[in-house]
Amino acid sequence: MATLPAQGLTIGDLSQRTGLAVSAIRFYESHGILAPVRNAGGHRRYARSDIRRLSFVIAAQNMGFALAEIASHLADLPPHRAPNRRDWERISDDFRVKIDARIADLQRMRERLDGCIRCGCLSLDTCPLYNPDDRSAADGPGPRYLLGD
Repeated sequence: MATLPAQGLTIGDLSQRTGLAVSAIRFYESHGILAPVRNAGGHRRYARSDIRRLSFVIAAQNMGFALAEIASHLADLPPHRAPNRRDWERISDDFRVKIDARIADLQRMRERLDGCIRCGCLSLDTCPLYNPDDRSAADGPGPRYLLGD
């Protein structure tokens, strides 16, 4: 079990510093984001680096990344250490690839929806959203024409 200085942060301290509810901190702990140690009285104590770890989680979630993905990046770090510059470069390279793919998907969808919105569905013979008898079901689930099929 890792050790922290006796003056490690309490869960209340961490809550106040991050703006997260105590219940949210416990939630993140249950997902392996944080690994507090217990003092002699059995109370959780957090490292100062946990403030940065939680800040990273909040920022990554705001960018739309799933908690499981964020946790997998943090699992590669030693406990009680926030991402450093080298870690962040590795993580951000991965995020950048995924963000670029999302942007491309959104742009493709915007271009296709734009044409549909302007036509007002008066040209059903050429509309890429038109799907008589659910023919596109054979191509897989989801909005196949919008996804590029």
